[in-house]
Amino acid sequence: MEEIFKILLLILVANGAPVLISYLFSHRMSLPVDFGVQLKDQQPIFGATKTWRGIIASIAATVAVSYLLYHEVAIGLSIALLAMCGDLFSSFIKRRLKKAPGSQILLLDQLPESTMPTLLMLYLHHIDLMQVIAIITGFIIIELLLSVLLFRVGIRKHPY
Repeated sequence: MEEIFKILLLILVANGAPVLISYLFSHRMSLPVDFGVQLKDQQPIFGATKTWRGIIASIAATVAVSYLLYHEVAIGLSIALLAMCGDLFSSFIKRRLKKAPGSQILLLDQLPESTMPTLLMLYLHHIDLMQVIAIITGFIIIELLLSVLLFRVGIRKHPY
């Protein structure tokens, strides 16, 4: 049970660090991951809210927490990278659907960024399928609740 909470915490840190760094730095050092490049559909690849600053914050925070929990930076690095890949995948799909940056599509915004790192931990730490489901479900619920809370205290621009 403790392992589930550790993995869940790392995934929450990986996905929460970019939100907090965005709040703290506003528009400073916010170079978009896609460098503003648009595809043939006249939409950006990922959008202006997906920044290198956010990816670096995710990696740094998740590695630090991973070191405290596991004494292994590779776990934190892997979880952060997979969570950010999942987040970029969601953004890519939303831009193709012509959704505005910051808009939400329930589950599309939560599943890739939680499933990818959880499946890694399934392999590395031999957690079972029920634990995978518990981690992903826990992430979805906590992420939705935290989003509303962070909106109410002024850290997020949208309540989702």
